[in-house]
Amino acid sequence: MESRTPRPPRLRRPRRTLAAVAGVALLAAAGTWTAAAADDPPPVHRTDRVLDTGDARIDTAYFTAGDAGRRPAVLLGHGFGGDKDDVREQAEDLARAGYAVLTWSARGFGDSDGRIGLNDPKGEVADVSRLIDWLAERPEVRLDGEGDPRVGMSGASYGGAISLLTAGHDDRVDALAPRITYGNLADALFPGGVFKKTWAGLFVNAGGGCHRFEPELCRMYERIAERGAPDDAARALLEARSPAAVADRITAPALLVQGQHDSLFTLDQTDALARQLRAAGAPVAVDWTHGGHDGGDQEGDRVEARITRWFDRHLKGDEDVDTGPAFRVTRTGGLDSTNGAAQLRGADADAYPGLTGSTRAVALTGRPQTFANPAGASPPAVSGLPGLGAAGAGAGLSQLSALGLGISLDFPGQFARFDSAPLTEDLHVTGTPRVRVEVTSTAPEAVLFAKVYDVGPDGTQQVLPAQLVAPLRVDGLGEGRSKEVTLTLPAIDHEVQRGHRLRLAVSSTDLGYASPTAPATYGVTVRGALDVPTAPNVDTAAAPLPSWVWTLPLAAVVVAAGLLLTGRRRTGPVAPDPDLAEVPLQITGLSKRYAGATDRYAVRELSFRVEKGQVLGLLGPNGAGKTTTLRMLMGLIRPDAGEIRVFGHPIRPGAPVLSRVGAFVEGAGFLPHLTGRENLDLYWRATGRPAADAHLDEALEIAGLGDALARAVRTYSQGMRQRLALAQAMLGLPDLLILDEPTNGLDPPQIREMREVMIRYAAAGRTVIVSSHLLSEVEQSCTHLVVMDRGQLVQAGPVDEIVGSGDALHVGLAGEVPDPLVEKIAALPGVASAVRTDDGLLVRLAEAGPDTSRTLLADLVRLEVPVTSLGPHRRLEDAFLTLIGGPQ
Repeated sequence: MESRTPRPPRLRRPRRTLAAVAGVALLAAAGTWTAAAADDPPPVHRTDRVLDTGDARIDTAYFTAGDAGRRPAVLLGHGFGGDKDDVREQAEDLARAGYAVLTWSARGFGDSDGRIGLNDPKGEVADVSRLIDWLAERPEVRLDGEGDPRVGMSGASYGGAISLLTAGHDDRVDALAPRITYGNLADALFPGGVFKKTWAGLFVNAGGGCHRFEPELCRMYERIAERGAPDDAARALLEARSPAAVADRITAPALLVQGQHDSLFTLDQTDALARQLRAAGAPVAVDWTHGGHDGGDQEGDRVEARITRWFDRHLKGDEDVDTGPAFRVTRTGGLDSTNGAAQLRGADADAYPGLTGSTRAVALTGRPQTFANPAGASPPAVSGLPGLGAAGAGAGLSQLSALGLGISLDFPGQFARFDSAPLTEDLHVTGTPRVRVEVTSTAPEAVLFAKVYDVGPDGTQQVLPAQLVAPLRVDGLGEGRSKEVTLTLPAIDHEVQRGHRLRLAVSSTDLGYASPTAPATYGVTVRGALDVPTAPNVDTAAAPLPSWVWTLPLAAVVVAAGLLLTGRRRTGPVAPDPDLAEVPLQITGLSKRYAGATDRYAVRELSFRVEKGQVLGLLGPNGAGKTTTLRMLMGLIRPDAGEIRVFGHPIRPGAPVLSRVGAFVEGAGFLPHLTGRENLDLYWRATGRPAADAHLDEALEIAGLGDALARAVRTYSQGMRQRLALAQAMLGLPDLLILDEPTNGLDPPQIREMREVMIRYAAAGRTVIVSSHLLSEVEQSCTHLVVMDRGQLVQAGPVDEIVGSGDALHVGLAGEVPDPLVEKIAALPGVASAVRTDDGLLVRLAEAGPDTSRTLLADLVRLEVPVTSLGPHRRLEDAFLTLIGGPQ
């Protein structure tokens, strides 16, 4: 088939014939059927094809079900870093609902070739127009005209943006349902003129590295990442690839679904899109979900059902379908007593209220304040952990935020704060609070990070709604100049209860953004009240009756019958095991699958026990499951099966017994201008626990910091910083101390000092678990070992037994032996494995016995192996290699 040059970016509705789509060449096709029982919905037929669009090969999957004649089509795009299979389930559901569904892997992803263009109109957008050409030739797809299929588009994030961009460049798109996406990518990555460095870096990483992108995008990223600030050229490049550039051309009905827990594409992105599309004449509905790129509840079933109804109305033309309100927002309301999760309730309105509708003025108090931008912009304040939702823990963090707990942290001396008086009535914030402030700086510019907290009556409970912060770059300062600016706080939906205060915090740094690295002093003065949007016309649905109201009578009957029939008592929550009350840790049958996998395990059926006074080394190659095990032990993630008991108590997120556990994970951040003792005091005060419970002096004595405690941390060596971090983990003298790679970055004398600290801590009857890759160090500091490989337990026991076990022998050699000979040795009777070491071979025996060495020596001589010595091995490294079968 002939090829053709890419068509212009802007496409109107031309008449197309078969010859007009000859440039879309079918390279390969394979079809599969999803089986269905007789009473099930019709089976789904899937065909995979690679389509040549002229300058790229695009991998596609086409789904249909039943024999319904001509039907509307839907194009489903995937998120950044994914591929067509990420949306397979939604595609199958839409096919069963009567649609022809086409999914594809965008350029640079999956099995599609080409470079990533961030939805370049001449690249990815033109590709989708060619896919629409192909749909127009399908006999089962409904047409609005020759070459013009009835087609809708949906997708999340990257896939949501391509749906909007395609509708702006090709008016054959008849309905839209983008999710958690952006209107202006420049505004999303450079909000307030500040570089969103963490998310930008994650983008590049998810794409496979800078070289996988179009060269001009790679050069832009490297330039901005090095400078730490955006420029006009970067903005222009991203804006040209953003839906905002073509929003005035989009007239297709659009359901805009955005997440509240989303620091990548915030609610203001959807707000701007909604206003632009309405101005162009497009019908628009807005849905704020509880989820987003930072986790939360994505409400997948509800949202996908609403998208299907949206398409039923606007593609099938079914006027009886209820597509939902013009505006809907998911709110949290209390706790689910069965699992401790936040209960979700919908609120809606007949019109989208925007972000700055009805407002209430809340007065703020606080004198003019100055604060530091530290050298190197470090340590940075923490609002949230960008991108953690993709790593699997984000849902838990955003759920904690919804329940009134958070991870935000502002460092003393690096922020200003202004508080309101206690509220006299409940206040529901829906939109973006705003406030005028006057800013000064000793530098020509200031980069500020503004956020609003909900502070409880006692002043200790401080909630940052959705963990969001708004950055702002203020130029034209220095030399005594000041400037008044409006701080537009993050768009949120959050209820502040009566008696609580609102707190405006303005910080000089934030973990997710690039800040000036030169030290400076900023000044902020509030010049008015905080204007809080309230959206009074948004009505929250009545809370549903708790399930126990209607299930309790039936449950009572069932339970009573069970008691009568079996004589067994109904059990409540898992109780502490009194037999394990003195056992620091017992793990039984612990398993954790990889996210989205049914048969791939990070940890599988792991069991071991740790006693008081032990220093246990957790060993294993990369991917062995050590980190996953530690995260479950610390209550950060839940296991899929099995249990963890600490002093007899089962471990779950937030379990009270976790107060007896201390953890050192990849070091800790300290304020460099404060002394070591001041840093520890500050950390302990942040826990809210009584000062007497810190046992600060005891922890410091064990850590052996000496006079260094009185010095500023900036004067510390790396070894002293590690000791300080260890002392912080030991505050409160936890009975179980977990150390993950505590010797990273230390020189040999510092490693020896760290070893002595661990031994001293366990000597008092406490327990230490240390994960480390330094086998020689583990051998000297640990009393017991647990060796893991591929998620499973390989061996556990005292170090001496594992290192000197009789089933492993060291063979000294006069010279090297070839690989075939090593394989012959491994195949000898009674030999389980043979592995090279630096000075010979390590032979693991299938079964040790008194004549084993003699028999093995005879076999080695028969094979002409140049043996110089034979005896039990004595190094942990050798034992480790034997246990895991050699280098991984």
